[in-house]
Amino acid sequence: MQIRKGYADGRWGQIHYVECTADKPGGGTPLVLVHQSPTDSVQFARVLQPLARRGLRAIAIDLPGFGGSDTPDAPPVIADYAHIVPAVLDQLGIPRASLVGHHTGAVVITEAALQFPDRVHKVVLNGPLPMSDEERGQWRTLLAREKEWNLRWDGSHILELWNSRFGAQPAWTDLEAFHANFIHGLLAGRTVWYAHDAVMAYRHEEAVDKLKQPVLLLANTGDAIYYLSQRARERWPKFAYTELAGGTIDIIDEQPDAWSEAVAAFINS
Repeated sequence: MQIRKGYADGRWGQIHYVECTADKPGGGTPLVLVHQSPTDSVQFARVLQPLARRGLRAIAIDLPGFGGSDTPDAPPVIADYAHIVPAVLDQLGIPRASLVGHHTGAVVITEAALQFPDRVHKVVLNGPLPMSDEERGQWRTLLAREKEWNLRWDGSHILELWNSRFGAQPAWTDLEAFHANFIHGLLAGRTVWYAHDAVMAYRHEEAVDKLKQPVLLLANTGDAIYYLSQRARERWPKFAYTELAGGTIDIIDEQPDAWSEAVAAFINS
């Protein structure tokens, strides 16, 4: 396996990415992966090699302000975040790729597919967000606590954030995955709220209505927002649909082989 890290130039500085291929660098069908918030490309660490073994050139990107990517100097909107896709593709000399995004990442890649249709082949929406205005308002209120992020000498802010993530849903199954995503989420610091704020200002359902590329809706029954995936399946019956049993928000870490097989089967079809 060839795993390499790199940087592309973006709107706010450098964009960090990790790519994995099964043979020589640059081999395989290009697949860009965009993570949920708050974490970074570590969310895909366990699937890079399984995807590569299935003939894909897996390229996981850190959203601006997360992981190794530089932080925007002002809160972006989703249309801003979408530019990370062509920036990384240009750096790697890739004219066209398929995209997969999880939660926040699903929103970002939808906009990328709309803005840059000639650069996007297929789209995998893992946990799409077709919300009502009332639901968006409720989520915006819930996520407002991210704007209260603050350091304390006794470290109590870390425990509070840990408990906040732990309370996001029941039945967590993988402590190492939980810990990795939690720690990487902390790296975003005081601007951690940028991504979720942009998501809640974006009407994902209306954007997905406009997609022209082949689309896979990917869900797992243990996801805290599984109900939105069910709603998406009803709204877009023309799209392919795959469902994994169980898991949590960390499904990609929890079932890497099953998740990779579902994604690869669609991209390679």
